[in-house]
Amino acid sequence: MNKRITIKQIAKALGVSISTVSKALNDSYEISDETKAKIQEYAKLHKYKPNTLALSLQNKKTKTIGILIPNILNYYFARALRGIEKVATEKGYSIITCITNESYEKEVETMEMLSNGTIDGFVACVSVETLKLKKFDHFHDILEEETPIVLYDRAHKDIKCDKVVTDNIKSAYKATRFLMKSGCKDIAIISTSEGLNINKFRIKGYLKALTKYGVTPNENLIIKQDNEINLIERINNMLDNNKVDGIFSVDEVSGAIATQVLNKRNVKIPEEVSIIGFTNGLLSRYGSPPLTSVNRFAHTTGEVAATRLIDKLEGKIKFDDIKTEIIKTKLVERESTKKLFIKF
Repeated sequence: MNKRITIKQIAKALGVSISTVSKALNDSYEISDETKAKIQEYAKLHKYKPNTLALSLQNKKTKTIGILIPNILNYYFARALRGIEKVATEKGYSIITCITNESYEKEVETMEMLSNGTIDGFVACVSVETLKLKKFDHFHDILEEETPIVLYDRAHKDIKCDKVVTDNIKSAYKATRFLMKSGCKDIAIISTSEGLNINKFRIKGYLKALTKYGVTPNENLIIKQDNEINLIERINNMLDNNKVDGIFSVDEVSGAIATQVLNKRNVKIPEEVSIIGFTNGLLSRYGSPPLTSVNRFAHTTGEVAATRLIDKLEGKIKFDDIKTEIIKTKLVERESTKKLFIKF
């Protein structure tokens, strides 16, 4: 196999300096168009490729971003990753994607591994376990080294970095209000990730909507737990002992499970019970019936997070210029809710 041609060899062959070749290959205005064309044509003919490792050592930049995803099976995170990858590619960056599986230990190990010069910055979503433990030293250590981090979806006030998040309180408020506008009076709420602040914010938005329109919250209609274990049993118990005509699920899985329970009980959706889910994923679109959902625009979230990070890496934004960007949501109406007929 022939060795890759170098800038030094191109310079020798054409009788110019190494500096001239380097500038010509980088399309510098300092080199005449004629010389530039001759050098670029020669480099292309001999299949010249830049040594990215050498360039990264020279510039102290890898042009690579580390991406932390807590759960690749989650449709939202998969869509966010596509948005991140799209922007990174357009701006000439590579990405290294790591899955933490909601583990604090895996998150720490991954960030330590990547922060040894492998990447220039992180776009990360904090794991459930990290948020529960409230242990953020690994984030603080990296930020102290002035390696930029942009958190998306899940964040915490104690991590002083850029964030791209959903307005969970306002979005949950609007979803609950929608159910009330469609005639629902006894609205239940289901959360299966109680350890996450984002779900606590969604419950807060639900309670705010009820209170705003004169409905006293009923504790018997609020299901909060850490996972889906025994959720079917709890929903059935709630329906057995309470009047329910609306359900707001703060995550997509609990919305799908609630739909399954109602279908098995032969409850008509939405005539007898309406359902709204949070996150407009595949489960929502292809359930029976398809769920009205809060669309969080995961792809946009990923794009905004990646753009913010790259702007910092390229010096367009100062490292200590910290900003939280809020992605607006939109309610996507489907067959699980009745048409609106009440004006508030």
